[in-house]
Amino acid sequence: MTRPMPASFSRIPDRPALEGLENVWGPAWESDGTYKFDRSSATKENVFSIDTPPPTASGSLHIGHVFSYTHTDVKARFERMRGKSVFYPMGWDDNGLPTERRVQNFYGVRCDPSLPYDADFTPPFEGGDNKSSKAADQVPISRRNFIELCERLTVEDEKQFEDVWRKLGLSVDWTQSYRTIAGESQAIAQKAFLRNVERGEAYQAQAPTLWDVTFRTAVAQAELEDKDMPGAYHTLSFHAPDGIDIKIKTTRPELLPACVALVAHPDDERYQALFGTTVRTPLFDVEVPVLAHHLAQKDKGSGIAMICTFGDTTDVIWWRELDLPNRSVLGFDGRFISEAPSAITSEAGLAAYGELAGKTVFSAKAAIVSLLQESGELTGEIEKITHPVKFFEKGDKPLEIVSTRQWYIVNGARDEELRSTLLKRGEEVSFHPDFMRVRYENWVKGLSGDWLISRQRFFGVPIPVWYPLDSDGNPVFDQPIVPTEAQLPVDPSSDAAPGYDESQRGVPGGFQGEVDVMDTWATSSLTPQLAGKWETDPELFDLVFPYSLRPQGQDIIRTWLFSTMLRAQLEGDTVPWKNASISGFIVDPDRKKMSKSKGNVVTPAAMLDDHGSDAVRYWAASSRLGTDAAFDPQNPKQIKVGRRLAIKVLNAAKFVYSFPEPVEGASVTEPLDLDLMANFARVIEAATDALENYDHAKALEGTEKFFWTFCDDYLELVKERAYGSASNEGAGSDGAASAGGQASAVLALRTTVDGLLRLLAPYLPFATEEVWSWTHGSSIHTAPWPTVAELAEVGEIVAPTGLLELVGEALISIRRAKTDAKASQKTPVTSAVVVAPADSLELLRTAAADLSAVGRIESLTFEAGDALAVSDIVLAEQPAAPAAPVTGA
Repeated sequence: MTRPMPASFSRIPDRPALEGLENVWGPAWESDGTYKFDRSSATKENVFSIDTPPPTASGSLHIGHVFSYTHTDVKARFERMRGKSVFYPMGWDDNGLPTERRVQNFYGVRCDPSLPYDADFTPPFEGGDNKSSKAADQVPISRRNFIELCERLTVEDEKQFEDVWRKLGLSVDWTQSYRTIAGESQAIAQKAFLRNVERGEAYQAQAPTLWDVTFRTAVAQAELEDKDMPGAYHTLSFHAPDGIDIKIKTTRPELLPACVALVAHPDDERYQALFGTTVRTPLFDVEVPVLAHHLAQKDKGSGIAMICTFGDTTDVIWWRELDLPNRSVLGFDGRFISEAPSAITSEAGLAAYGELAGKTVFSAKAAIVSLLQESGELTGEIEKITHPVKFFEKGDKPLEIVSTRQWYIVNGARDEELRSTLLKRGEEVSFHPDFMRVRYENWVKGLSGDWLISRQRFFGVPIPVWYPLDSDGNPVFDQPIVPTEAQLPVDPSSDAAPGYDESQRGVPGGFQGEVDVMDTWATSSLTPQLAGKWETDPELFDLVFPYSLRPQGQDIIRTWLFSTMLRAQLEGDTVPWKNASISGFIVDPDRKKMSKSKGNVVTPAAMLDDHGSDAVRYWAASSRLGTDAAFDPQNPKQIKVGRRLAIKVLNAAKFVYSFPEPVEGASVTEPLDLDLMANFARVIEAATDALENYDHAKALEGTEKFFWTFCDDYLELVKERAYGSASNEGAGSDGAASAGGQASAVLALRTTVDGLLRLLAPYLPFATEEVWSWTHGSSIHTAPWPTVAELAEVGEIVAPTGLLELVGEALISIRRAKTDAKASQKTPVTSAVVVAPADSLELLRTAAADLSAVGRIESLTFEAGDALAVSDIVLAEQPAAPAAPVTGA
């Protein structure tokens, strides 16, 4: 679609409308390359680059996406109009657990890596939802078949996402899009990981994993379900050095040999004296510390708990954050392993553990209760309870937490120098709003464990390592085999290790491929590198990195923002961006955060259809960064206000552009027009300053307020003069309209509308583009941002005199008088008196002609008084309405 030529009045539609503008201008922007990043003219100094959040392609966008992405788009459009070369890519975070769950439910399948690939596989159905597809009913398929389905569905989801983004009017350069699962993205993620390994920043260690003992598989959080199960509290006696016993209530006495500490809340006065001391465990006589942690519950049990590796997910949190040892006792089969933890050294303790070795959890619990009763260290009655227990959604036994081998990347938790550096990097980034910086700093200061990046999933970036097998066929994990960077991307589950062939997979003396994939954040933490084509396009990367801006939500400061800072530090010893803008949440009318899990999410597609994109954008942009916004889909007041504004933009501009342009050399000369321009200059300066400082809401608020003043007051006041029908003082003794006064009004009107359209363009891109096309041959979104200097080209810009405000107040009084008299605003006024303080009186006289014209006042006089008012208004007598005709037979 080609852009319309500069239009004359005849091209302005008779009835401008918002409906359909998205379908007109979206394709035009695409075909014209309006938002395409122009590398030919880009320099390091004039590039504004955005590390855009890649939404997770698993289902549908929600209103929170529209909210935060609009904030970013306003800034992008502002910087583009300011002359910057804007690098604004869009990525898709399409690997990860949400995608896998969606594929399982959509197609009715689940992945079983032991199965062979079926080239002719057809899924049992398409279109399932999260409620109808249970894991037990899903068809097992090979990993390759499963990944193919993931690829198929994410591509379709991404198309739908892109359609919504385009309809919203995001000024994204779609030629710069990327997918986190694409081959080039995998190569970058794997390259960064290999360099982490080479520098000693990535390492392997044993770590706790949710485990189903029946299927012998790791279970992800989204695959969990709680079931109410019978249980019992057992009161155990731990022994303090002073001979006093500490009573612990637990539902998992069988995990006593795995105990690594006792924990109580830091504010619990009952145990504060014990913090920093040690006690000895019953039966096994192992010395363990007594520690404080805020997750301990003062009102649960005796208020002090034992930390075991691992009874539940809270044990895992305590273990990580308190940096405790791992004394796991359960194997992958759910039975107690044969060898006792090394901390158990006494003969009695080893003998007690021998009673548990090889037993199931159920049998071990019965055995240890018997032993504790014999030793006298089980006190009181066993208290029967019912409590929620976590299960794999298709399993029939409670989940256990076992230790498995995992990959980590250092993050400063155990390296004070790295932690200090990351805090300094945080100081180098400007946070908007600034108080969000504290969340980053608190996270860094509170780190207690390195970053676990390996996941037991299927659709993700493979960890690019293999392990040699010894003569007995056992993997040698501390001698990983890695590919060269030129070989990337690789999938060790299907590619042979370097130096081996496929026939040597899984045989003694051969190799074993790593089957784990990277956490999705391990790829998303490299979005600056992915979008900027790190080391594959050095020229582009040098132009955009460090990026100008990282926009994101507040809830992922500790994950995405921190991990990106970490990767930039490890790889480049720098910050990844100069600014971070943090959006708030969307909350429902009850002030609850909208989320899919709560079932209160509003999808944006229908909103855009019902109200129009400009109206929805206005609602989103009305909220400042870092501030939560409430949304009631049944009564979207702010969206309606935005729609009214966009419609008014169309109609006001149509009216102004109906006046022919003044002759060349004309200028703004009349006091009222000059005061308008002076006020507008202040609005431009304020809006520019606000947008430079990431306060889009403040810029919109000031611009919108001035726009309504312009429409409701100024436009009404000068329209008669603009038509050439108002008389001006100084125009001549015959009172004829001054040609200079008319030209001044029209020039002020057109200049102001041109500027207002550009101020509003980042917020209302469709309405403003439509209006701009009536009089211009290029896009408003590549037009220069308005400046005070351009206003000065048509008239002298001085400090506002207050004339526009005074005349506006007088106009309100005249309108009110007519309304009170139940007369039309078009009713002529025989006479009226303007009363005002002396310092305002002479100023008001300069606009007497405009005020008389708009009020249809035949005789307007001025008198001094204490306050501004219009009095003694005499309405002209109206001719009586003609009598109705008499009808009859």
